[in-house]
Amino acid sequence: APDALGVVAEEALPASDALTWAGALLFAFLGGLILNLMPCVLPVLSLKALAFAQEDSTHRQHSWVYALGVMISFVAIAATLIALQRAGEWVGWGFQLQSTGFVLTLAYLFAAMGLSLSGAVQLGASWMNLGNELTQQQGARGSFFTGVLAVVVASPCTAPFMGTALGFALGQSSVVALSIFVALGAGMAAPMVLLAELPAARSWLPKPGRWMETLKQILAFPLYLTSLWLLWVAGRQQGLDTMTAAAAGMIIMAFGLSIWGDDSRRRAVAVLAFIAAFALAQVRLDDESADRQLNWGVPWSESALASQRSAGQVVFLDVTADWCITCIANEKAVLHTDAMRDAFAQHGVVYMVADWTDYDPAIGALVQRHGRNGIPLYVLYGSEDTEPVILPQILTFDTVIEAIAAVK
Repeated sequence: APDALGVVAEEALPASDALTWAGALLFAFLGGLILNLMPCVLPVLSLKALAFAQEDSTHRQHSWVYALGVMISFVAIAATLIALQRAGEWVGWGFQLQSTGFVLTLAYLFAAMGLSLSGAVQLGASWMNLGNELTQQQGARGSFFTGVLAVVVASPCTAPFMGTALGFALGQSSVVALSIFVALGAGMAAPMVLLAELPAARSWLPKPGRWMETLKQILAFPLYLTSLWLLWVAGRQQGLDTMTAAAAGMIIMAFGLSIWGDDSRRRAVAVLAFIAAFALAQVRLDDESADRQLNWGVPWSESALASQRSAGQVVFLDVTADWCITCIANEKAVLHTDAMRDAFAQHGVVYMVADWTDYDPAIGALVQRHGRNGIPLYVLYGSEDTEPVILPQILTFDTVIEAIAAVK
């Protein structure tokens, strides 16, 4: 049983069907807090903290508007997720990243934000709440959409405690399920609200100065890297030709942004560039490179898993996706290391991979059957007469070894 593993507290908690509503709200809030530390969210939050470093009497108002943007966005995603699930679609947290079009939209957005921070283009401060001389109305609008953007970029990440909370939400009424996502949003927004509400917290920030311009330019590079990663995800989904076409579209978009101005002829050329960039982002070409190969292990299927278990094999199931940053981090640090391969071979463990990069209803059903609403999902199966063990969403080598010892 998971309690025997002595690992991350999330997995030592009661199963989602035994969890109370209050407990699920607490776990969702904690998961939202931890989301702020995830690499996919930090660049956007850094921009917001940069704005707070300036002397502005409207920080408190803007922080609450930011929190409203975060929570409304979580509720919107949750409402869509619940509606799809109840219509029979097996989708989970981060489902929007299974759409190549959505992935490329994010890639273009992050590239545009990076160009603005670098000073190469002028997007207008209300787009991302970076300006220093906004009116109160513009600043509030920028704060709201900064909250929206923070939630959008949080999609690839699943923090500890989130899995249990979202798994609990699966079998509940719509009101209860939505309240879990509100709590998740409240946890994510809490640090920025506290930063604005507590003068002592703001005093930790350095005083405004020339360093802010330098920091803005530095912060552009995590956004460029995020854009590059999203292009890679699109390439893994649709192939190298699609990724190349999208990259060309991104360059054309940058050209359009750079010539945008008050002159009507420049704007006309820029609009044509944007149309061309949008068209290239829609390119979907047949490309053999889109057929992903496993680094190692065997592909998951219900029949393959049943066959291995009936033969008495211990199976480690890795439900992953190329857009899941937590999944990739666990693979690079633990699962795809020589030490882990040797340990699996020594203990006779079959490593099985269910790749959810693209929509697959069978994998969605698998995730939900284990009481989860998103990935990563790691399950260790023993023989047919034993209960599977769900491992934490943040793995260590020792965690996996202890789980194997508990199953065998």
